[in-house]
Amino acid sequence: MDDILHQLGYAAAYGAVGLVLLLLGVLLVDALTPGELRRQIWIERNRNAAVVLSSALLAIGAIVFTAVMSTYQEFVKGLVAAAVFGLFGLLLMAVSFWVLDLVTPGKLGELLVDAEPHPAVWVTASTNLAVAAIVSAAIY
Repeated sequence: MDDILHQLGYAAAYGAVGLVLLLLGVLLVDALTPGELRRQIWIERNRNAAVVLSSALLAIGAIVFTAVMSTYQEFVKGLVAAAVFGLFGLLLMAVSFWVLDLVTPGKLGELLVDAEPHPAVWVTASTNLAVAAIVSAAIY
């Protein structure tokens, strides 16, 4: 029974780190796009914004998942690794957004929250998932 409680404690700690990183992912996408992201998705039903946010959340989830599955034997070291790699993934997603914005016409943030569907959304979402794959491979 102690093993179960111990593992439950570990799960709670990793879950808390994961939730904080997901929240930071939401804040990052909100900072990179104009307007209030929460309003655009839940009130205005902006699919472009929802796809970009969803891809960022999936990317962070994949990074944290890989960090947990490949964790160090030491609990604290593994927890710190999950947090650090998650933050690194967020940083790389922000940099990839910035680079994509530099090499493409228009303002990427504005295109991603446009009411009309735009192909740039899928490119940005794919970039987020590619960043997650790269960071996850580096962890593993």
